Order: sequence, then structure tokens, then C-alpha cells
Amino acid sequence: RLGDNCFVGTKTMIPVDGDVRRDVGLLGSPPFEIPRTRPDQQFDLTRTELKDRLRAKDRYNLATIGIFLFVQWVRLYAVLMIQCVAVALYGDIGFSALAVGAVSIGAFVLLYAIALERVFTGFGALKPRYCSIYDRYFWWHERFWKLSTQPSVLNGTPFKGVTWRLLGVRIGRRVYDDGCSISEKTLVTIGAESTLGAGTVLQAHSMEDGIFKSDRIVLGPRTSLGTGAFVHYDVSIGEGTRVGIDSFVMKGESVPAASVWLGNPAREYR
Repeated sequence: RLGDNCFVGTKTMIPVDGDVRRDVGLLGSPPFEIPRTRPDQQFDLTRTELKDRLRAKDRYNLATIGIFLFVQWVRLYAVLMIQCVAVALYGDIGFSALAVGAVSIGAFVLLYAIALERVFTGFGALKPRYCSIYDRYFWWHERFWKLSTQPSVLNGTPFKGVTWRLLGVRIGRRVYDDGCSISEKTLVTIGAESTLGAGTVLQAHSMEDGIFKSDRIVLGPRTSLGTGAFVHYDVSIGEGTRVGIDSFVMKGESVPAASVWLGNPAREYR
């Protein structure tokens, strides 16, 4: 149960009974308390500055809505055109026209999403950042999330690794991905012969008390992430390490090679 002024960390689970917690930060499952930190004073805003930033954010959001709707319209228009061509050819070549049309639509949607994300980042790599949520960089990053893609249709296939590489992930050979989600692709490195279970998450960012933070994630070769495992930002995992089912490797962890980590928060199992 939560009272006033609580900071709830990523993947925290809170009991429905017990003492009401106030003025603390909560991490883990079951949760443990940490001091509630004050936001970095370098990002302090006066009341007038805050109002100006909020108005500017509203305008930025409207522009984001317009961009999002436009790219969705282009996708829909292209898909309808492919369908129209397939229907028009049906009388000449029969069912083959519909089959080719369906494959073409799938390929276009995937390649369009990849191209959109890469164009939006200028075909460059994101860099670790530390800024206020009222900073324009964070607004841009938030827009990037809305236009980014997760190629879930390719889960468990050899094409998933190729798609991650096209999206900017540094990924080795023979990686088996059964359904991993990666928010900041160009901040992530995945070693060869790794295994990523269904529902795993590599999240190279966090928002903590009004501060946006992002940093790199590095998985060494032959890393294994169990189903539902979560790896936070600024984490390095050594070669041959196994992270258990639904475990949460917290920010800043340096996980040694050939170890087993379990739990939320994840700790080395001996």
C-alpha cells in the first residue's frame, strides 16, 4: 500500500497489506525501501519556467501526433495499393496473386518500420543521456519510442537477429530470440550464441524522480535470459551467464562470467 511521495522502481511488486509506505523509494519484489532522493538541483525550474516548458511540451506533442498519423497513413496507403494490385492480377494468375500480395505486404510493413526508425535517428547511434524530463532531448526520445518498432512477428526465427542488426543492435551470430523487447536498439550489444527467452526486456533507460537516464547494455557471448527476465540500463553481463526466469538485473550491475543470477532484484546464485 502506498501513501504520499513514493518512488516506485521498475518491476517493483507491492503487497496489498502491511504498513502504508510514505516518503520512500521502493525496489524489488518483495519491495525493499531506499531513501527518496531529491531531483538533481541543476534541473530546478521556477514556476514560470515550468509553465513555459509545459506549454512547449503540449506543442511538441501535437507535432508528434501529426507525424505519427502521417506515417501510419503512408503505411495504410501502401498496403491498400498492394492489395489492389493483387486483386487486379487475380483474374490473370489466380490465387498466386493473392499469395504474392500477402508476402509483399508483410515484407513492406517490416522494411518500412525499420527504415522509419533508422531515418528518424539519422542512421546514427543513440548516446547515453542524463537530463530532465522537461529537456527537449527527452521529448525527442519520447517521440522516438512512439515511432520505433518491435519485430515480434519474427520471434523464434533466424530472421529476428537480422532484423535487430538492421535496427542498429550490435548482435552476434546464432542468437536465438524467442520474443525479446529492446527499446533503445543502438545502445544494446548481444554476444554470439546467446538465448533470449519469450517476454524478456532489455531496457536501456529509466525515469527517476523527473530525471531521464539512459546507458548501454552489454550481453556477453552465450548469455541466456530466461522467460520474462528484465535487464536495466548500464548493465554488463559476462560470457556464459544465465539469468533466471522473471529475474530483474538492476541498473549498474556488472555480472561476472559463467554465473547464475536469480530473483528480483537478481543476485548471484551459488
